[in-house]
Amino acid sequence: MAWLWLGIAIIFEVCGTAFLKKSDGFSKMFPTLATIGFYSVSFWLLALTLKSIDVSIAYAIWAGVGIILVSLIGLFYFGEPLSFLKVACILLIVAGTVGLNLVSRH
Repeated sequence: MAWLWLGIAIIFEVCGTAFLKKSDGFSKMFPTLATIGFYSVSFWLLALTLKSIDVSIAYAIWAGVGIILVSLIGLFYFGEPLSFLKVACILLIVAGTVGLNLVSRH
């Protein structure tokens, strides 16, 4: 169940980050409230996750998957550029996440 909580937490974190961009520096009410709501649920679910999964593993997966999803939202929804260097760095983060999982104690 912890892995399900982690997956849902990541989705809420990514939604919170997208609304953070839309909040325009917390100057727009609805996106600001949505950001707070999404992040609150995300952290609550992450806390549930950490009862069963090591924090180093959970946070690495959280960060790695979150970065990939936020980068895709930035590219396709916000029209942000994606360079070769950005892709390479994202792949390094993913490699680190996989590496942490391979060397962790289960």
